[in-house]
Amino acid sequence: MDHQGSGAHEQAGAGLRVDDRCTPGLSGADTLGSRPGPGEIRRRGVHHIDEQVEKYVEGLFEVQDHGPVLAEMEARAEAEGFPIIGRAVGRLLELHTRAIGGRRVVELGSGFGYSAYWFARAVGEGGEVICTEENEELISDAEGYLGRAGLLDRVTYHRADGLEVLSGFEGGLDVVYVDTHKFQYPDAWREARARIRVGGIYLCDNVLWRGMVPRGEDDTVFPGWPDAIREHNRLVASDPDWVSHLDPTRDGVLVALRVQ
Repeated sequence: MDHQGSGAHEQAGAGLRVDDRCTPGLSGADTLGSRPGPGEIRRRGVHHIDEQVEKYVEGLFEVQDHGPVLAEMEARAEAEGFPIIGRAVGRLLELHTRAIGGRRVVELGSGFGYSAYWFARAVGEGGEVICTEENEELISDAEGYLGRAGLLDRVTYHRADGLEVLSGFEGGLDVVYVDTHKFQYPDAWREARARIRVGGIYLCDNVLWRGMVPRGEDDTVFPGWPDAIREHNRLVASDPDWVSHLDPTRDGVLVALRVQ
């Protein structure tokens, strides 16, 4: 989640994770650096698309009715400084999932259910979205939001690290979505690539990491994270069994289709 890999919102003393969603249960050592509060996360920003362009995109699709629950989640994110993927990326995830007929999705990092909302719409009745989140309060909140949106019957939350949950699947997944601790990105790809069916897709958020990745910079708050993302992006782009593209919407979404 710039959200929605278990997410990355930081709240002092709450044990949440800290990137652009909500990453729970992360120790200071795990972050490879100090942990900023939500205000700092929001000030640093995650947008690399021109603001006018983004407003145009949002306005263009404003006619689509998503009901009050999505707006409620967005209002919470704004009030708490809890970064979420936003509607531009949400529609992107839904579109790609629908395009391949995706029915079984695994999320590495789910926060309070914002990205799960879009995947649950995409998989339809009888589909399955397996969410991973380490913070019990966020799981409870997510179940409340998704229940009121009429989507909870398609969503299952695991209170666990996303990589651990993913490693329990043998294969046949339609979609794996990664928005977890950024230093885990290379391992997330290694775990996911063989578990996604031919014709399935791999999606990963924050692959530009506030522009630091293409600029070759390190992160003073999370040293080593941009390097891990660069390694991840290289691994995906160079894999001969996959056709991939880096979509620069917001903080960058890497999309890869398994072709063999």
